[in-house]
Amino acid sequence: MMKALWTASSGMTAQQFNVDVISNNLANVNTTAFKKDRVEFKDLLYETLQRARVLEDGGRPVNLQVGSGTTVSATVKDFEKGNFERTDNPLDFAINGEGFFMVRGPRGETLYTRDGSFKVSITDEGKKITTSDGYPVLDSMGDDIIIDGIDISKLNISEIGELSYIDEDGVTVLLGQRIGIARFENRNGLESVGKNYFITTPASGEPLIEGEEGTESIIYQGFLESSNVKVVEEMVKLITAQRAYEINSKAIQTADEMLGTANNLRR
Repeated sequence: MMKALWTASSGMTAQQFNVDVISNNLANVNTTAFKKDRVEFKDLLYETLQRARVLEDGGRPVNLQVGSGTTVSATVKDFEKGNFERTDNPLDFAINGEGFFMVRGPRGETLYTRDGSFKVSITDEGKKITTSDGYPVLDSMGDDIIIDGIDISKLNISEIGELSYIDEDGVTVLLGQRIGIARFENRNGLESVGKNYFITTPASGEPLIEGEEGTESIIYQGFLESSNVKVVEEMVKLITAQRAYEINSKAIQTADEMLGTANNLRR
């Protein structure tokens, strides 16, 4: 009977984690380019009481086993593209494809993000395109994007990331830089570090920088990608997790009552 207590408690622990993940998804329903998480479970070890075997006079065709409950095995990012929202801001960009913007972090590391709500920062090196945290946005060569002497309202970006601006004579002038877009063979191997940023891991593989040849992502200027969280879907998951948690608590109560009945037996 004690096995039922521990088995049901493992189910409650797993569903509590599931509710935590769903809550995080709902909390980020309005976060730009947020990608929702999904929890995966796996069953625990089994105790084999009798094994299936074949004998000349019959044998046993099936096993006799009892499991030990469940545990969380992984959380998987759903990289489904969110809706594009028009902002008409020349420094707002959205990626249609599997790519990520590249950003230089505070320790010189490269961060990756789908959040294209960029800003302009004045630095000792000149005017740079940065994130709202002030981290420089990188071009395809891994360098900062400098836009000195350029009217931001005249800044343009092509679908493949080429930066240009319109001068006083109405002529389009190329800056000679392409906004850096990286993609990965295993996006689910990326590690979330908060603030809409990801970092690489051995599981994600090295970034593949998109170029003119083989470009798979398209950049839209004046748009932002919204969160891919669907509130109704998450609410259904939340109710399901709550019911699973509840039924596991009922299993614990039932096991406790059965133990109490056994302890109260009299000759």
